[in-house]
Amino acid sequence: MTDSPSPSPSFSAYDSPAELPHPNVLGSHSYPPGISPTVSRHWRDVFWLLIFMAHLTVVGFALGVFGLNRFKKKDRLNIDKYTMGFLENKDGLTEDYWPVYSIAAGVGAALGWTWLLLLGSRANQMMKFAVHLLTTYLAVVSVLCFWIKQFFWGVAFAIGAALQFLYVISIIDRLPFTMLVLQGAAKMVQNLPEVTRVASMFMLVMLLWLALWSFGAGGVVALSIGDGGRWWLLVVLSISLFWTGAVLCNVVHVIVSGMVFLVLIHGGREAASMPHKPLMNSLRYSMTTSFGSICYGSLFTAAIRTLRWKIRGLRSKIGKNECLLCCVDFLFHLVEFLVRWFNKYAYVQIAVYGKNFNHSAKDAWELFQSTGVESLIAYDCSGAVLLMGALLGGLIAGTCAAIWTWIKHPERVVMVGSTAMLMGMILVGLTVVVVESAVTSIYICYAEDPSLINRWDAVFFTQISEKLHQRLQHRSLRPRELLRRRTDEETPEAVLT
Repeated sequence: MTDSPSPSPSFSAYDSPAELPHPNVLGSHSYPPGISPTVSRHWRDVFWLLIFMAHLTVVGFALGVFGLNRFKKKDRLNIDKYTMGFLENKDGLTEDYWPVYSIAAGVGAALGWTWLLLLGSRANQMMKFAVHLLTTYLAVVSVLCFWIKQFFWGVAFAIGAALQFLYVISIIDRLPFTMLVLQGAAKMVQNLPEVTRVASMFMLVMLLWLALWSFGAGGVVALSIGDGGRWWLLVVLSISLFWTGAVLCNVVHVIVSGMVFLVLIHGGREAASMPHKPLMNSLRYSMTTSFGSICYGSLFTAAIRTLRWKIRGLRSKIGKNECLLCCVDFLFHLVEFLVRWFNKYAYVQIAVYGKNFNHSAKDAWELFQSTGVESLIAYDCSGAVLLMGALLGGLIAGTCAAIWTWIKHPERVVMVGSTAMLMGMILVGLTVVVVESAVTSIYICYAEDPSLINRWDAVFFTQISEKLHQRLQHRSLRPRELLRRRTDEETPEAVLT
């Protein structure tokens, strides 16, 4: 569904409070000088809201059918007559695999809640731990796969470990600044204990959906069809689970972003101008008028962001191969165009201004490019570091489920372990997203009005301002350096000619 563009927010440090409009932003009635958002709280991206709800209905019905068909009785719903043409027919029951998935859900939830408990005191150490441990853990899983004679997965995890190691080496000089930003975001979240309660609440909602999903997935693994048919069904169910998990994560993202933005523009959660019940209003908007935009953005943002990280790393390592550089540059510009319309900073605009997703993403990216903050964001690796934490949690949950499956049903280790890993990653992701939301809100506020960050934490403001100045200098000098190198290469050829 195409929505008409929302009016762009206006920001002027010279507006007096009497001249500022008083829209209802997350339940607020007035804003301090310097921030004057124009808000239209209409239903946005309704088409994608309907698609998501229809998807939940269809998938939920299919999960119930698959799970019941093999629950305590083989072929309870007489589905086997439709699978007579498949090879490798084997019998099993849903309850053979459902408890294994519950182990993965329990481990993922325990890791997630541990993260929330240690968010204030040990967040920085936990993120460093995740960055350095993930490579080792991928290598260990690779060895385990070779040990149980799963050579394809052994090679896949070994390649993953190598790529992770190379990626960490390539960003090692950027990690100090990344940890500085994450530390500032964790400090902000620590002062907002209600947002961790929101994350816990949505983790419970996800666990309820996982109870149904794992019931259906257990029924699929027990179906009397060949492994090919099982894998296709599990892939479809996993894509559905990924979208559902991304939607819940981004609902938390919108709620936390709205809270952090309000705290920054009002100068603290105890300020007299702080609106009444901002958390409840943010929750209400994210689950009603803005829910369609969240469903829409959740389909694309994660994939495009990951692709952007990989292409940036590849682009920086290409030497003088003009043909390869041309191809990578084409992909880079294509992904940069997609990032303009699909980026995680859109969720802050959705939370505060109530726009649809595409306009929110476009406005956020244009704001960053016009202020130069985009160069700072490109240097920051906080999203990748938090993703590593979620991946590590998913790998731990998947390993626990795979070990139990290897004891009970060794022929289904990879099938159950890989899907259980996705469950654990989503549960941990629901907790790390609170820090990522704070990071995005800090960047949005810094781009719109740097004095907001200075008022919140002067030391942090000085550090990121210095880094922004360095990045802008580096960006301005880079074309000159490339031109000088090209001139130096062409001069000997001209002399020979």
